[in-house]
Amino acid sequence: MCYSNFNDIIHSIINMDVDVITIENSRSDENLLLVICEGVKYRAGIYDIHSPRIPPTEEIVDRINKMLVVLESNILWVNPDCGLMTRKYTKVKPALTNMVVVIKLICNQLASTK
Repeated sequence: MCYSNFNDIIHSIINMDVDVITIENSRSDENLLLVICEGVKYRAGIYDIHSPRIPPTEEIVDRINKMLVVLESNILWVNPDCGLMTRKYTKVKPALTNMVVVIKLICNQLASTK
């Protein structure tokens, strides 16, 4: 969902019996994650793909950790916000690299706490 008013349509989504909801979350300050659906996995956008700004790893860590306060790690998938195919690879590679570095770090941290 690209910047929709999620609260207005959550009941329709629940009635569709979806397995995964993709939320373009980079501009919402995790507000969209407050509406949790039992048994649904979440793909949350963690940076704005349309911005030329490269999010530093610290910022990505912070965003994911905020999401993990609300969501269990086994239902959270992270990705950039929608629009990746509209950008040239050379423009998005640094941000995607930072995202992958952070995801590996957090996965290792989560694995070591089990």
